Amino acid sequence: YKTSISPKGIMKKIIQRHTKLLLICGSAIIFSGSALAGKTHLTMGMVLEPPHLDPTAGAAAAIDEVVYANVFEGLTRINQNAEVLPALAESWNISSDGLTYTFNLRSGVSFHDGSAFDSSDVVFSLNRARSENSTNAQKALFAAIAGVNAQGSNTVVVTLNTPTGNFLFNMGWGDAVIVDSASANSNKSKPVGTGPFIFKRWVKGDRIELGQNKNYWGEKPALKSATFKIIPDPAAAVAALLAGDADAFANFPAPEMAAQFQSDSRFTVKVGSTEGETILSTNNLQKPFDDLRVRQAIAHAINSQEIIDGAMFGFGTPIGTHFAPHHAAYIDLTGTYPHDPSKAKQLLTEAGFPNGFKATIKLPPPSYARRGGEIVAAQLAKVGIKLEIIPVQWAQWLDQVFKNKDFDLTIVSHTEPMDIGIYTRPKYYFQYRNAGFNAIIEDLNVTADPKKRYALMGAAQAILAKDAVNGFLFQLAKLGIWNKNIMGLWENSPVQANDLTGVSWNN
Repeated sequence: YKTSISPKGIMKKIIQRHTKLLLICGSAIIFSGSALAGKTHLTMGMVLEPPHLDPTAGAAAAIDEVVYANVFEGLTRINQNAEVLPALAESWNISSDGLTYTFNLRSGVSFHDGSAFDSSDVVFSLNRARSENSTNAQKALFAAIAGVNAQGSNTVVVTLNTPTGNFLFNMGWGDAVIVDSASANSNKSKPVGTGPFIFKRWVKGDRIELGQNKNYWGEKPALKSATFKIIPDPAAAVAALLAGDADAFANFPAPEMAAQFQSDSRFTVKVGSTEGETILSTNNLQKPFDDLRVRQAIAHAINSQEIIDGAMFGFGTPIGTHFAPHHAAYIDLTGTYPHDPSKAKQLLTEAGFPNGFKATIKLPPPSYARRGGEIVAAQLAKVGIKLEIIPVQWAQWLDQVFKNKDFDLTIVSHTEPMDIGIYTRPKYYFQYRNAGFNAIIEDLNVTADPKKRYALMGAAQAILAKDAVNGFLFQLAKLGIWNKNIMGLWENSPVQANDLTGVSWNN
């Protein structure tokens, strides 16, 4: 082509253009690196979608896994080491008789809608939780409270009927968070708390989005936003992590893929402990499960290690009762009903079922339930108990099984801390009745001495094991997998939480 620019001029132009291009690319690289170093958003994968977002009105662990410590706060809070820390109460005093707790509240705290937090909110929240018409799933936490009274705007006095050794711990549960009376009734869909994150949006079936609370009373988290991505399928969870669509899974649903992630330098893999007693929940008032011999037969037919290996790929600890093995008061009762199919058949014959019987097992979405249920069904079939497997979604499980007790058997992991007391509740979904057990728990509730408490806990564990109330399978391991640059996620789960307040990116 023709040009009036000399060869030397053309070369000069080329150099200028390439210099500009290099400067642009260099700026982009610098900007990209700067953006990466300052990353302030986290996408957390979750298997189960919460039925709603009010931790004071539902039993589903998925509720607390989104909002505990992030959106809502209580008088106290529990950290990953199960320690009780100050939260909305900056300090407290306990009377010498253990019956009066005086909480000194933080000043300058406000709810996300701008309303001020004070003692009236604590009085409202605790009285609401313990009221006769309360819908709180852990109403027993508040049973010992005799009265809640405000003394000025920053002091609340709680009096108890009996000394309660775990009271401060109980006040740190998600079920005991403090809510505002003006927004309490809409917290299921639009949660309003005092925490460092505010609720932004819930796209049902897909994700829940949180943003920064710019008016937070305490130290602001490094994260400015977070997304809880609902990914119920294990294969999809693997794909999401590998593609970077999810930064983390605090409870990873595909343990068979753990080895792959352990060998991938992009990820951190943590195997911690949970409070999750995974059980073959049994409807104790439903025939033929109201017969102790039938429940004993099921206990003998179960091979827990086979379930752990087959469903959890070795992640989990066998249990013989409803108690966490990592607790100092734990008693190993796995030998109460050892795996013995012949003994199981004998017990079924004694109970009037020489040829076994048919029943149903309703399995919620978690892989421990779906995969574990297949193995349990195969084990019970060997002794003559033929199970019809019925997969249900989480909302169906909560309605049919937990609420309406419409089930024979099911598999679920009970992740509430120190929850052996649920067996005293006559209307609880597995409908267990034992006056002797109830008496032990009543003594435990008013006992503060650790040695005496441990002895009572041991006695309670032994009764549940002997009565074969449920099929005690294994303690759920906490398999966490996340981007190697993420710091501060919990390795263990002493309470149901994905606490993001201490999480940051380290790039």
